[in-house]
Amino acid sequence: MELNVLEKKKNRLVFELPGADHTLCNALKTELWNDKDVKVATYSIKHPLLAVPKFILETKTKDSSKALLDASARLKKDFKSFSTALAKA
Repeated sequence: MELNVLEKKKNRLVFELPGADHTLCNALKTELWNDKDVKVATYSIKHPLLAVPKFILETKTKDSSKALLDASARLKKDFKSFSTALAKA
Protein backbone atom coordinates (compact mmCIF):
# COMPACT_ATOMS: atom_id res chain seq x y z
CA MET A 1 0.00 0.00 0.00
CA GLU A 2 1.22 3.45 -0.87
CA LEU A 3 1.60 6.17 1.76
CA ASN A 4 2.33 9.78 0.78
CA VAL A 5 3.85 11.83 3.59
CA LEU A 6 2.79 15.48 3.43
CA GLU A 7 4.28 16.66 6.73
CA LYS A 8 6.61 14.89 9.14
CA LYS A 9 7.76 16.13 12.53
CA LYS A 10 8.61 14.17 15.66
CA ASN A 11 5.14 14.47 17.15
CA ARG A 12 3.09 15.20 14.01
CA LEU A 13 2.53 13.22 10.83
CA VAL A 14 0.22 14.17 7.98
CA PHE A 15 -0.11 11.60 5.21
CA GLU A 16 -2.37 10.35 2.43
CA LEU A 17 -3.43 6.77 1.74
CA PRO A 18 -4.22 6.49 -1.99
CA GLY A 19 -6.65 3.68 -2.73
CA ALA A 20 -7.91 3.40 0.86
CA ASP A 21 -11.50 3.98 1.88
CA HIS A 22 -13.41 4.43 5.14
CA THR A 23 -13.04 0.74 6.04
CA LEU A 24 -9.27 0.83 6.45
CA CYS A 25 -9.16 4.44 7.62
CA ASN A 26 -11.65 3.86 10.45
CA ALA A 27 -9.80 0.72 11.58
CA LEU A 28 -6.48 2.57 11.59
CA LYS A 29 -7.91 5.61 13.36
CA THR A 30 -9.49 3.44 16.05
CA GLU A 31 -6.27 1.49 16.58
CA LEU A 32 -4.26 4.70 16.84
CA TRP A 33 -6.60 5.90 19.59
CA ASN A 34 -5.75 2.74 21.57
CA ASP A 35 -2.27 4.23 22.05
CA LYS A 36 -2.29 6.38 25.21
CA ASP A 37 0.37 8.66 23.72
CA VAL A 38 -1.79 9.66 20.74
CA LYS A 39 -3.18 13.17 21.06
CA VAL A 40 -4.89 13.46 17.63
CA ALA A 41 -5.81 10.73 15.17
CA THR A 42 -8.25 11.69 12.46
CA TYR A 43 -8.74 11.56 8.72
CA SER A 44 -10.86 13.16 6.05
CA ILE A 45 -12.05 12.16 2.60
CA LYS A 46 -13.35 15.18 0.72
CA HIS A 47 -15.26 13.11 -1.86
CA PRO A 48 -15.76 9.33 -1.57
CA LEU A 49 -15.19 8.65 -5.27
CA LEU A 50 -12.47 11.14 -6.12
CA ALA A 51 -10.48 12.12 -3.05
CA VAL A 52 -7.56 10.46 -1.31
CA PRO A 53 -7.89 9.95 2.48
CA LYS A 54 -5.75 12.42 4.42
CA PHE A 55 -4.65 11.50 7.96
CA ILE A 56 -3.46 13.75 10.75
CA LEU A 57 -1.64 12.07 13.62
CA GLU A 58 -0.22 13.87 16.64
CA THR A 59 1.43 12.33 19.69
CA LYS A 60 2.41 13.63 23.11
CA THR A 61 5.96 12.26 23.41
CA LYS A 62 6.27 9.22 21.14
CA ASP A 63 7.56 9.64 17.60
CA SER A 64 4.49 9.87 15.35
CA SER A 65 5.98 7.44 12.81
CA LYS A 66 6.53 4.88 15.57
CA ALA A 67 2.92 5.26 16.72
CA LEU A 68 1.73 4.60 13.15
CA LEU A 69 3.99 1.55 12.77
CA ASP A 70 2.83 0.15 16.13
CA ALA A 71 -0.85 0.61 15.23
CA SER A 72 -0.29 -1.02 11.84
CA ALA A 73 1.39 -4.01 13.47
CA ARG A 74 -1.51 -4.44 15.90
CA LEU A 75 -4.03 -4.25 13.05
CA LYS A 76 -2.07 -6.80 11.04
CA LYS A 77 -2.12 -9.17 14.03
CA ASP A 78 -5.88 -8.68 14.50
CA PHE A 79 -6.60 -9.26 10.80
CA LYS A 80 -4.50 -12.42 10.83
CA SER A 81 -6.39 -13.74 13.88
CA PHE A 82 -9.69 -12.95 12.18
CA SER A 83 -8.56 -14.67 8.97
CA THR A 84 -7.52 -17.77 10.90
CA ALA A 85 -10.83 -17.90 12.78
CA LEU A 86 -12.76 -17.43 9.53
CA ALA A 87 -10.86 -20.27 7.85
CA LYS A 88 -11.78 -22.60 10.73
CA ALA A 89 -15.48 -21.72 10.50
